[in-house]
Amino acid sequence: MDSRKRKIVLAYSGGLDTAVILHWLVAQGNEVITFTADLGQVDDIRLLREQAFDIGASNVHIEDLRERFITDFVFPALQSNVVYEGTYLLGTSLARPITAQAQVNMALKDGANALGHGSTGKGNDQVRFEFTYHTLAPELDIVTPWRDPEFLSAFQGRSDLIKYAKFHGIPVKATTRKPWSSDSNILHISYEAGELEDPSRHPRESMFQMTTSPKRAPNKETEIKITFSNGIPVRVVNSEHGIVHESPLTILTYLNEVGGMNGVGRVDIVENRYIGIKSRGVYETPGGTILYRAHRDLEGMTMDREVMHLRDSLVTRFSELVYYGLWFSPEAELLRDLFRKSQKHVSGTVIVGLYKGNIIIKGRSSPVSLYDDDLASMDRSGNFNPMDSTGFIRINAMRLRSNALRTKRDNGE
Repeated sequence: MDSRKRKIVLAYSGGLDTAVILHWLVAQGNEVITFTADLGQVDDIRLLREQAFDIGASNVHIEDLRERFITDFVFPALQSNVVYEGTYLLGTSLARPITAQAQVNMALKDGANALGHGSTGKGNDQVRFEFTYHTLAPELDIVTPWRDPEFLSAFQGRSDLIKYAKFHGIPVKATTRKPWSSDSNILHISYEAGELEDPSRHPRESMFQMTTSPKRAPNKETEIKITFSNGIPVRVVNSEHGIVHESPLTILTYLNEVGGMNGVGRVDIVENRYIGIKSRGVYETPGGTILYRAHRDLEGMTMDREVMHLRDSLVTRFSELVYYGLWFSPEAELLRDLFRKSQKHVSGTVIVGLYKGNIIIKGRSSPVSLYDDDLASMDRSGNFNPMDSTGFIRINAMRLRSNALRTKRDNGE
């Protein structure tokens, strides 16, 4: 590492990696300020203040970004139906740009000359953090211990970190008995590493924190009504108890609660990391999964067909941009503007049933629906002339007829 003493703002979770990195950076003679974004983690992040000071931080910043995370990142992603490789709802990917952005702002405010993170050299998060750093503060240095030869000579992996933490009295949750890494926010929890690196091994039930096993979920369905305005959820009502939530934070919190209780939102996949390595990840995203399904259903009633298909053709690309950490890139900004425009009429209410890991769409309604009862009916004409279909079919079949005739000529028929 550069021998020059630095004033570093370190993205700090208080987990094994960042706790050891904080101690190690201070031992190298650096001044380290920790920055923690409160994104609704399952852990009590208030405890991180005392922990970071005890380890050696010169100052500790904790910023509540839960509401902004939902309104500025989660909901725009929902408007686009973002999903990576058809399965992953990008809970960690969405959390990194807002964390790095706030970390940059804090570094500039405190007069720091470097930014640091604890992401490994094999993972996606190093890219996500640093793309944001380079975009928002290219003048600041970047400190990456997991790519530093001196650090790597001392630490090969998590077992070495655990030994170091124990030797120096650093309090961390990770142990050799529970050798996996987890990352949580109000949208999801991710699990990877340790015994999960064997893709054939089923995760322990005791690992899950947000969701009940579908086998142990209630034998009674939970019915909720979700109302959207321009593709954004604005109201959730429990049909049985009449419980109402209307703020972004309470909506997602409540859906996490009822979704988790009903075993909704577990995913176990092998995915393609940006740097080219396949990795196994296990995720819990109860509330986000419910919103995704309900939102997608409402679009079927309210979106123009060609607008929907055009938007869908760009979802894979946008999902990759989010996964790769390019949230603040020009192309991602352009696509978000397009997706936002596509949601102009995605307003209405979807009735959802939750039962033992299942999300059952039970009905939907919208004041701006494109669905016409008369036109759709098989029992009424609805001002639709069936004779028009003859010309429609013949015109659209013209190229098929032309190709068929050419084939016959080529075959000498």
